[in-house]
Amino acid sequence: MRKRLIILIGVLALAAAACGGGDDGGDDGGGNAPPAVGVSAAEGRSLYDATCVACHAEGGAGIEGLGKPLANSEFIQGVSDSELATLIKVGRDTSDPANTSGVAMPAKGGNPALSEADIDSIVAYLRTLN
Repeated sequence: MRKRLIILIGVLALAAAACGGGDDGGDDGGGNAPPAVGVSAAEGRSLYDATCVACHAEGGAGIEGLGKPLANSEFIQGVSDSELATLIKVGRDTSDPANTSGVAMPAKGGNPALSEADIDSIVAYLRTLN
């Protein structure tokens, strides 16, 4: 019994040390917190290519009359990751005063299968375009 207790304490100590890492998980100074665990810009690019590219074009270049450019976008640079994820999640109707394209953006880019982690990965990819 004592041996099991010592092993359990050792495992818990290792887990606590692995979670510590010295990083407070705070803001990186650019207005965005570090990506969540499991978030991948590479996976985000793949998801972007499968969902967003039809309106926003490859590399976020935009398609006139359909989807705004996302690469080097002041809008993308000016919102937090959380705000960007929310926009992707809920979309933007043409009646929204912030809609400057006159074209509705469907929730999840029209792909209801996108998970929270998928959206976070897309956000991580969009950050690489700026």
